[in-house]
Amino acid sequence: MANRPVHFFWLLDCSGSMMGNKISELNFAIREALPEMQSAAKSNPAAKLMVRALTFNTGASWHDKQAIDVASYSWKDVHADGVTDMGAAFHLVARELGNLTMPQRALRPVLALISDGGPTDDYRAGLRSIEATPWGQRAVRIAIAIGNDADRSMLKEFLNNPELEPLLVHNAGQLASAIRWASTMAVKAASNAAPNTNSPLSNTGQQWQAPPTTDDEDVW
Repeated sequence: MANRPVHFFWLLDCSGSMMGNKISELNFAIREALPEMQSAAKSNPAAKLMVRALTFNTGASWHDKQAIDVASYSWKDVHADGVTDMGAAFHLVARELGNLTMPQRALRPVLALISDGGPTDDYRAGLRSIEATPWGQRAVRIAIAIGNDADRSMLKEFLNNPELEPLLVHNAGQLASAIRWASTMAVKAASNAAPNTNSPLSNTGQQWQAPPTTDDEDVW
């Protein structure tokens, strides 16, 4: 069972409302989180962390064409424009989950969703397509809500666990902290939990704490 893959998917809202400071800070935060993800992967040599990202605005597309070992993964900036076709993103990742050829005892994939608004398409149909795949049902899910305009009730639907809440961030520092925490905790949860364990993040005993806002930070 050595080197079992953990597939980590970033699902990133790149709609027009993310233009400016939000999208630049999102790019910075993911880039800065990579060393901690690499460290988390090194701490569990039985797991091989494979990372890729998809973006959604007017439609959805893969930002990385193939899954890449986190040890050699480098971040390419994303850009914002258009509407928020989140359902399209769910359908896209569901197709990929359905195509994963992994043994039954493989480690659970991770779905990390980040958004600052609400879907402009049929996101529930997209969620159903994820649930229709075995790996979608088992996936570790995390969600980060950027600002009060984020649709937290929808993000909670995505999490599909009454014990979990989206991580709410209001500035760049909180976004960076949430991404670092969520990515490393999700990797640890996927690596350590049995494939059929329900929502391992709810049982980690570690909670994310938002850093306080400083006077010189823009509040979202």
